[in-house]
Amino acid sequence: MSSDTFQSPAPQEPAPAAAPETPEAPARFDTLPLDAKLLRAIEVQGYAHMTPIQAKAIPVVLAGRDVMGAAQTGTGKTAAFSIPLLQKMMKHENASMSPARHPVRAVVLAPTRELADQVANNVKAYAKQTNLRVAVVFGGMDMKPQTAELKGGVEVLIATPGRLLDHIEAKNCNLSQVEYVVLDEADRMLDIGFLPDLQRILSYLPKQRQTLLFSATFSPEIKKLAASYLQDPVLVEVARPNATASTVEQRFYSVHEDDKRALIRQVLRDREIKQSIVFVNSKLGAGRLARAFERDGLKTAALHGDKSQDERLKALAAFKAGEMDLLVATDVAARGIDIAALPAVFNYDIPFNAEDYVHRIGRTGRAGASGLAVSLVTGADARLIADIEKLTKKKLDIETFALDDRQERRFRRDRNEGSGERSDDRRGERREETDGPRGARPMRTESRPAPAPRRPSDPFFDKPYEASPDTAPAAWEAKAPATPAGGGSSMSRFIKPKRKVAFLLGGSGTGSSSAGK
Repeated sequence: MSSDTFQSPAPQEPAPAAAPETPEAPARFDTLPLDAKLLRAIEVQGYAHMTPIQAKAIPVVLAGRDVMGAAQTGTGKTAAFSIPLLQKMMKHENASMSPARHPVRAVVLAPTRELADQVANNVKAYAKQTNLRVAVVFGGMDMKPQTAELKGGVEVLIATPGRLLDHIEAKNCNLSQVEYVVLDEADRMLDIGFLPDLQRILSYLPKQRQTLLFSATFSPEIKKLAASYLQDPVLVEVARPNATASTVEQRFYSVHEDDKRALIRQVLRDREIKQSIVFVNSKLGAGRLARAFERDGLKTAALHGDKSQDERLKALAAFKAGEMDLLVATDVAARGIDIAALPAVFNYDIPFNAEDYVHRIGRTGRAGASGLAVSLVTGADARLIADIEKLTKKKLDIETFALDDRQERRFRRDRNEGSGERSDDRRGERREETDGPRGARPMRTESRPAPAPRRPSDPFFDKPYEASPDTAPAAWEAKAPATPAGGGSSMSRFIKPKRKVAFLLGGSGTGSSSAGK
């Protein structure tokens, strides 16, 4: 169905999902032509009604059409492609133990490890009542267990592009019977630089296949990718492309860089928020901010690319279990975080790419729930804010936030009492000048200890040491007796004399001459 060359002579415009040939989507899962095993699994997950993206995409996928889906994160797009693909693969279901009876028939590519793991957990839940096998492979983990699982046979393979290429080159999996390909969050894969890897992977797949592409933003590169690898795709969208979720309350506060932490603490207190994600732009900044919040008394974990995969999974599991108050994360590491009823996210740094803003705030307000997204804006963020306005086609209202100085002082006092030390006694600690006008840049001062009182001087103890004239000089200070000019050598006894060199060998024949002169 798809061409495996990136250049497309005539890009095809995707057909709208509301075409006459597309059947009207029902509102309930039990009205879909699905196998009873899949319906039981869906019921176990607690789903009865479909989300808008599921209601539009599932009938199109069941009809065998290529799909270009525009959906924000948290709208249920994983079920929108996994349930119909599992239904189409039910004709191959068997209970055989032979790996040959379980070839890879569907490949789902995700940009990050966390997203791949999340998609795999969802697909495994939907396929639990069937004999279809599901596996996930991603980097940062040992390849041996992954290899053993692949060679045992799997029908659905979820992977990150880099690790899938490793297994392909090691001949651990055969993709010659793949019938379905899903590119999940394709915009992020292009941002990370996975386009060459995608081209290589798609070159290993059969040309006759059904391809599904889902993206929260539609850049020109995404449209070019779709024109190259999708055949007459149906455009399925539940909102305007590049739009933010309507269930998320978005707030933009103008704040000084030094007041960002205090603002986040105050919003957490005022709104009684128990858990939230704080996004930053750098790995170094994530670690520093997490340590700062820990000193403030908030249980915080950092999630960034320099963490090992085991550390990232443990931090994510602790946050999902409610053991952490804050999760400070970078964009790449946070992609794929799916936490039910997450009340709020904070943009500590405005993202460099406007598309990342859409993905960041998609961590809250998921599956129809309400959420809060707070962005902290400084004077240096004007261009980044303009990019977000251009992408979302909305004028952003940047508000001023009045910090409660009394609450902040009470918080600092309680923190200092809890740590057993006073801020005035810590030398070099920076303090804010509260006498100036609000909004002005705070002055920085250093608390210095009071000078010690001077002792009364005593002339006898203050005068320098003078040796007694009767005292004999030290042995090392005694001068050696002078040697007469005519007799003996003036060389110290501790210095080894020069070796005599014969005249025929270039010397002068005496010990006082240097060799080679």
